[in-house]
Amino acid sequence: MQNGLPVPGYRPQSDAAVAIVTTMKRTEEKILRALDDLAAREDIDQRWLAIGRTQIEQGFMAVNRSIFRPARVALPGDAE
Repeated sequence: MQNGLPVPGYRPQSDAAVAIVTTMKRTEEKILRALDDLAAREDIDQRWLAIGRTQIEQGFMAVNRSIFRPARVALPGDAE
């Protein structure tokens, strides 16, 4: 079991969950590097590429959140 991030809402994670997210982060990095290569080309519509990149990043973030399942946090003044 891994300690959670030192951020409210993030709880301890199993080694399996950390391994899955690590795999997802590596997969995301490979895709982002391919998109970096496309961004260097002049024959690519950079606006659509940026939209696609943002959606890919959001997708990976959603997948990782589905695994780590961060919780909502209490704020000052909330009922205890």
